[in-house]
Amino acid sequence: MIYFDNSATTVPYPEALRTYQEVATKIFGNPSSLHQLGTSATRILEASRKQVADLIGKSADEIFFTSGGTEGDNWVIKGVAFEKKPYGKHIIVSDIEHPAVKESAKWLSEHGFEVSYAPVNAQGFVDVNALAGLLRPDTILVSVMAVNNEIGSIQPIQAISDILADEPTISFHVDAVQAIGKIPVSAYLTDRVDFATFSGHKFHAVRGVGFVYKKAGKKITPLLTGGGQEKDFRSTTENVAGIASMAKALRLVTDKEAFSLPKIAKMKKIIFDELAKYEDITIFSGEGEDFAPNILTFGIKGVRGEVIVHAFEEHQIYISTTSACSSKAGKPAGTLISMGVPTKLAQTAVRISLDDDNDMGQVEQFLTIFKQVYAKTQKVR
Repeated sequence: MIYFDNSATTVPYPEALRTYQEVATKIFGNPSSLHQLGTSATRILEASRKQVADLIGKSADEIFFTSGGTEGDNWVIKGVAFEKKPYGKHIIVSDIEHPAVKESAKWLSEHGFEVSYAPVNAQGFVDVNALAGLLRPDTILVSVMAVNNEIGSIQPIQAISDILADEPTISFHVDAVQAIGKIPVSAYLTDRVDFATFSGHKFHAVRGVGFVYKKAGKKITPLLTGGGQEKDFRSTTENVAGIASMAKALRLVTDKEAFSLPKIAKMKKIIFDELAKYEDITIFSGEGEDFAPNILTFGIKGVRGEVIVHAFEEHQIYISTTSACSSKAGKPAGTLISMGVPTKLAQTAVRISLDDDNDMGQVEQFLTIFKQVYAKTQKVR
């Protein structure tokens, strides 16, 4: 089996799974309990919080645990909007955000808020000048992802931060789900970023756990009320085993970056160069430092993406039709549409997303099978 769908989810590290099992079986107390089992759980919880904070260069009191990226995006977009409602009702999100952000913004537009969408250029990068032109006195929130999940374009977070430097009343949120472990933290957690969301299963932790970075002093409406956990912002019994597992996975993926990222980038480069030789191939992702090293999206002329996905699956090679969250809906890649790609062409798009678990032998096997798949599509092309 060759798994080239790591942007959808990653295989948990064995060490992360061992951590989960050990904590779940030995430190199973409720962190809110007063007895020793509860105290032990609290100790693990807070040690994990500090480790996560240290690894992204922030303070432990700025880290809040969630169930993943979708929950984090929903909480920040809606929580900031309602907290800052007395000061304005205007929100800006980029036109290529993940549905967790765009659908949250849409929901807010149905509840008294006004949403503007910052456009992107033909390469999939947010138009910074256009975004600046959308700012208004009543703007309370700007949300732009760090790395686009469909084509891998790295968004100009620093340039947007510069624009917002003189706008202290506007909260700046970054969806960093596809960024961590793939590009330097400094590229998307600038000093101007107020909130950022992360999901553990994107960096080899178990599913169902993530975290939000909330800059100290920034206001947001609580996500869940009840028992007072997570400083009253998310009241529910903490998933201590999952959190500890995520902290371990984050440390491992961070430790590996120096040698894993060049390896991943080299594999992408080989595939990119080979695909570029074919006449009826459109490559939607770019090369170089402006694109994530792990994501490569392309299409075969006249062939819908799902056909290609299943063709590779017959050979136990797993890729996807861009965003996993939208693939079963059969919709063309929203990012490509926003880039001005015609719908029919966008419907051909498939995404390869690589990881350190992959190797050159798998790349060679993929290219061999690709040659066969491409030949079989000749009549359609």
